[in-house]
Amino acid sequence: MKAFRLDELEAERVANDGAYLQFLRERNMSVGLYALDAGQLDPQQPHKEDEVYFVVSGRGAITVGTETTTVGRGSVVYVPAGVPHKFHHITEDLRVMVVFSPPES
Repeated sequence: MKAFRLDELEAERVANDGAYLQFLRERNMSVGLYALDAGQLDPQQPHKEDEVYFVVSGRGAITVGTETTTVGRGSVVYVPAGVPHKFHHITEDLRVMVVFSPPES
């Protein structure tokens, strides 16, 4: 078993001075914590892997392809591999758990 605490992951992400912290990598998936502060622009480009976003905290919107939806604590969004997507209109600091399958390259 591997177990993690969100507060410890957030502290590690901040200590490494990055918006993204991959904290688990296995044969068929990887998992990370992604942070975007209120008003920040999301620099993401499409990924080669399928993704699932789970919003841990914050509020904003996400556009996946041509579809847009608002997100907040508890939102889950699936993004197919290769599809353009961005978080935007971030009104509260977003903390998002990201699952990539297969693992992010």
